[in-house]
Amino acid sequence: MMGLRAWTAALLGALMLAMPAFAQAPVEGVFTITNFRFHTGETLPQLKVRYVTLGSLKNPAVLVLHGTGGSAENMLSPGFGGALFGPGQPLDAATHYIVIPDAIGHGGSSKPSDGLRMKFPAYDYADMIEAQHRLLTEHLHVGRLKLVLGNSMGGMETWLWGQIWPDYMDNLVPLASQPIPVAGRNWITRRMVMDMIKSDPEWKGGNYTRQPKGLAMATTYFGLLTSGGLRNVYAAMPNQGAADRVLDAGFEGRGGDANDTLYQFNASRDFDPVPGLGKIKARLLAINSADDERNPPEIGVMETNIAKVKNGRFYIIPQSARTRGHGTTGGDASLFARQLGDFLAGK
Repeated sequence: MMGLRAWTAALLGALMLAMPAFAQAPVEGVFTITNFRFHTGETLPQLKVRYVTLGSLKNPAVLVLHGTGGSAENMLSPGFGGALFGPGQPLDAATHYIVIPDAIGHGGSSKPSDGLRMKFPAYDYADMIEAQHRLLTEHLHVGRLKLVLGNSMGGMETWLWGQIWPDYMDNLVPLASQPIPVAGRNWITRRMVMDMIKSDPEWKGGNYTRQPKGLAMATTYFGLLTSGGLRNVYAAMPNQGAADRVLDAGFEGRGGDANDTLYQFNASRDFDPVPGLGKIKARLLAINSADDERNPPEIGVMETNIAKVKNGRFYIIPQSARTRGHGTTGGDASLFARQLGDFLAGK
């Protein structure tokens, strides 16, 4: 969530205050797809796909995908884009063409809060990928991608990108994700977020006149339980007074829209990359943090499933004072920039 990400950064003392200076200024655009057909058979007369680009189309193209509730701006932050897109960095915008779309239901792209509310089509990650592919091929005229790199939800999309369009990219780097269905604590907490919103009387079936209080409660709860890293969350809240202050600040700082949030969390309902892992042709490097609450390495699924990817491997960022659980890869890309650079160099 945009509000959730802002809260997490404030909680851990890493709030991004300014966009870093890139070789070229980001360029914003909107691509409108007529009569976009969703996987459910539903259609939208006009689907807006808002996007940001860095660099020149003459350079190798890179698709960068944000997480749940986010937008392109998350990937342009000092902690992420500032560690990857600058001069001499692995995805230097002077030598790459970087495309960062807002996923369906997010940012400036079409979403329930634009007016349809709960009548908006029930999109999933495959629909997001379809819109992204059409943006690249029909609007930006990108013939091939050097890399698809995504964080969290974007990481899950990256696993699917390699299966749905296996001949369209050379490399895949899913961050903060695992190649398994969303299940266990990951799904339970998502389900609880949705239930908390819908059980609030102020939600009114999606026809609210003000944002229901359940939205703030749900997203604060989700952020506390599934991001930040246990060690660092405890360091920030070593007593009840500190914990209460963080919780109160979280409630007061909520943003977003309840219906948008419901759709964003529900979009993960059918994510299951396992059957298609063998279809992936691109080289793949999965990167997770050792203290990721949503994708705990200790359950051992990465070792089992990465073996199904012909050219796949993974890297676990060791837990440290700098890691932030599920927020690690999106908040401090310098922790894996060297590994990414070596991977793209064929090492």
